[in-house]
Amino acid sequence: MRLIVPLQGVVQGRGGLFVGSLIPCCLFYFLQLYLKRRRSPPPPPPPPDSDSSSELPRTSSRSSLFTRGNSIGRVRVSSRAAPLAKPPDSPYYIGLERVKTDPYDRVTNRDGIIQLGLAESTLCFDLLQRWMSENLMDSLMMQSDGSGFDVSTIAMYQPFEGLLEAFADFMSRIMGGNVSFDPSNMVITAGGTPAVEVLAFCLADHGNAFLIPSPYYPGFDRDIKFRTGIELIPVHCRSSDNFTVTVSALEQALNQARKRGSKVSGILFSNPSNPVGNILSRETLHAILSFAQEKNIHVISDEIFAGSVYGVDKEFVSMAEVVAASASGDFDKSRVHIIYGLSKDLSLPGFRTGVIYSFHEDVVSAAKKLMRFSSMPVPVQRILISLLSDTRFIEEYMAAHRQRIRDKHFLFVEGLKQLGIPCAESGGGLYCWVDMSSLLTSYSEKGELELFEKLLSVAKINATPGTACYCIEPGWFRCCFTALADEDIPVIMERIKLLAEPSTS
Repeated sequence: MRLIVPLQGVVQGRGGLFVGSLIPCCLFYFLQLYLKRRRSPPPPPPPPDSDSSSELPRTSSRSSLFTRGNSIGRVRVSSRAAPLAKPPDSPYYIGLERVKTDPYDRVTNRDGIIQLGLAESTLCFDLLQRWMSENLMDSLMMQSDGSGFDVSTIAMYQPFEGLLEAFADFMSRIMGGNVSFDPSNMVITAGGTPAVEVLAFCLADHGNAFLIPSPYYPGFDRDIKFRTGIELIPVHCRSSDNFTVTVSALEQALNQARKRGSKVSGILFSNPSNPVGNILSRETLHAILSFAQEKNIHVISDEIFAGSVYGVDKEFVSMAEVVAASASGDFDKSRVHIIYGLSKDLSLPGFRTGVIYSFHEDVVSAAKKLMRFSSMPVPVQRILISLLSDTRFIEEYMAAHRQRIRDKHFLFVEGLKQLGIPCAESGGGLYCWVDMSSLLTSYSEKGELELFEKLLSVAKINATPGTACYCIEPGWFRCCFTALADEDIPVIMERIKLLAEPSTS
């Protein structure tokens, strides 16, 4: 028994067993080691000319460590990152990726895919080009006192105060001068996307939800859901109301959300609407704010297209103006928050410039701390301070911007009308909301996605389907037209016409 369990006496603490237990045990293990070495001959010595000094002997423990690691499998990413690493499933992103593989160019690739899925404008690049060529270097290099260039003014950390003042004045001009903006309520962000995400982080907890009138901008799913864990609950609007949200629709969506156990923290909407392009009236904004006051929830107004209103008889009203008009204190203004940026109205998406405007001091304080993770570069700040402060240029630019959108919109919509394809009534934005239901093989989501694929693969056009925008009526597509040249529009219409004509066998 002592050879089979040689250490039993030692482990149990019985005395007098040292010679009878420990020594046989050691002899047993030495014997096993000797026999193993006899069975496995030593490895051959390295060649004389090899540098064996650079090789460290690998122990059996190191070998087994790597063997065990390989058997476990590939190291994993976090559960938060894993879903994001998968290919996109939204038609919005699928279309954008397809265009990258074969982009249209009127000179070098006339058979490529024409991009109608991205809301960006090149209509006033000639004006921006002129201003930049005349003022860019002075904006970067000149000091406030007019003296020469000091590298510390762009290389060191700088406060945002100068840009805040310029931004506040610019926003007031964009909103028609009917409301002033307090720089102390502003937080500068590195683009509209961080503005939306940071504001959502400040207003709702993980698992909470925002009501959002649909159809809505597909990018909100990325901007809000990815990292905050906040859900978006569509408030379905219909073409009979030109997709304008109503209080009854908000009430119904809120009640259904509460029945499912969701806690609704706010209402998020775009004005002008994205993707429809309609502009919310003063009465509608007042009704939304009254609803939020009654339910004790926040209001987030995305006004990034405020300066891109082209309808002659259309008046844009900022939610800030509605709050300012209620001087009697009908509304708690601390629940009102506004998103703005320069990517649309000034055609500067590459400058990554956005702003949070909030009447809630805690939101402003928290957002300033969070913006440490996505601050705007100092050189961009200096250029924008100079640009936004150039009142004469801004007035010239905005007048041309609105007129050129109006002209391009007319050309695009008239081309569609000639094909028998109508558009929703709109007055703002860089896009139009097109009813292509007559081209559907079946009036369903499946039929819409089939048409989306035909537009991409046959007509070579990327237009965002309503499914990506959570529209409940099949056949609607968002078409962005402000990056097109006039000569591109007939090409687009000819391509759509191919789908509209019945095939012949």
